[in-house]
Amino acid sequence: MKKIIELKNVSKSFDGEVVLDHINLDIYDNEFLTLLGPSGCGKTTTLRIIGGFENADEGDIVFMGENINDMPPYKRNINTVFQRYALFPHLNVYENVAFPLREKKEKKSEIDRKVKEMLNLVALSGFERRSVTSLSGGQQQRVAIARALVSNPKVLLLDEPLAALDLKLRKDMQQELKKIQKATGITFVFVTHDQEEALSMSDTVVVMAEGKIQQIGTPIDIYNEPENAFVADFIGESNIVDGIMLEDKKVSFSGHIFDCVDYGFKKREPVDVVIRPEDVDIVPEEKGMLKGVVTSVTFLGVHYEIIVDIDGFKWMIQTTDFVDVDEHIGLYIEPDAIHIMHKSQYSGMFGDYSSFSNELDELSDAEMEIEE
Repeated sequence: MKKIIELKNVSKSFDGEVVLDHINLDIYDNEFLTLLGPSGCGKTTTLRIIGGFENADEGDIVFMGENINDMPPYKRNINTVFQRYALFPHLNVYENVAFPLREKKEKKSEIDRKVKEMLNLVALSGFERRSVTSLSGGQQQRVAIARALVSNPKVLLLDEPLAALDLKLRKDMQQELKKIQKATGITFVFVTHDQEEALSMSDTVVVMAEGKIQQIGTPIDIYNEPENAFVADFIGESNIVDGIMLEDKKVSFSGHIFDCVDYGFKKREPVDVVIRPEDVDIVPEEKGMLKGVVTSVTFLGVHYEIIVDIDGFKWMIQTTDFVDVDEHIGLYIEPDAIHIMHKSQYSGMFGDYSSFSNELDELSDAEMEIEE
C-alpha cells in the first residue's frame, strides 16, 4: 500500500506539558486507521496536527511526499468531521452539503450531481430540503460526513464523531462509517477512547498513552498480542501477573509452571503474563493448575463474570458455567491462552481485579458511617 501521511518525530507541548512525545506514524491510502487511548493521551492533538489546526513544536508532517508543516488547513486535501458536527443551522441539508462546492465556485450542475451522490451514500436521499435542526443526532452526523466527503478529500479526519449518540445508534453508525470508507476509498483517521469501537471498525489501531504510541497493529494483533501491560489492560479485560520465563515456551507464575507458545526471551527473565478472562476454564479444584476461591459472581446475560482469589491476587473469569460465591474451584489454562510480555513502565499497574471488591467495601463502610 502507498503511504499517504507520515508523521516524523512529532512533538507538541501545551504550557510546558508534553502532549506528544516524538511520535512516528505512517498512514496508508484507503486505510481505516484509529487513534485509540484515554483522555489526555494525545490522540486528538495528533489529529489536529494532521489537519493543520495545531502546529507541531518539532518534527515533520508529510502528505503525499510533500512537507505540509506550514500549510493552512484549507489548502490541505484533508477534511474533518468534528464531534459536534459544526453544521450551519440556517441552511437546509442540501445547502450544508453543497457549501464546500459553492465556495470553490463549481458549476450548478456539478454541485447538484455531487450533493445527490453524497446524500445517497449516507442514506439521506429525500432529505434535501429538511432543516438540519429538525434532524436526529445520527442524521446530522450523516450530513456532516456528506459535507466532508463531497469535495473528494484524500483523507477524512473524524474526532470522536459517535460520542454524542446513544448505544444502538452508535453501533449502527460504526457499520455505516466502515461501509462509506470502503465505498469511497478515502483514508479515514478516526479518534476514539472506545476500545470496542476501534476493534470493530479499523484496519489499523494505534494505541496511545502519555503522548506516546504504545502499539500499532490490526485489531486482532492488538487484542491477542499486546506489547505491554497498558495495551493489554486498555484493550478488553486482562489478568496480568508477574512471571519468570524459564526457557522458550515455558513460564512460571502463580506458583505453577506452564507451557506457553512464546519464545525469544532470556532465561529466567522477569515477564508480565497476560491471560484473557474468556480463555480460562473452570475445573474441579483437584484438577486445576491453579486453585482459588470465588469472591463475586455477576450475570451479564451472555456469560458470568467471576472474580477468583488466588493467593491474594484477584483473577477475572468470563464463563457460561455458573459457580457460587465462596466456592473453591480449579483453573485450567491452555498454552496458547498465555501471552508473555517484556516488563515495562506499566508493569504492576494493571491486571488485578481487587478493585472490584475494594470499591464495594469502601462504599459499604461509607454507608455504615452515614447510618451511625
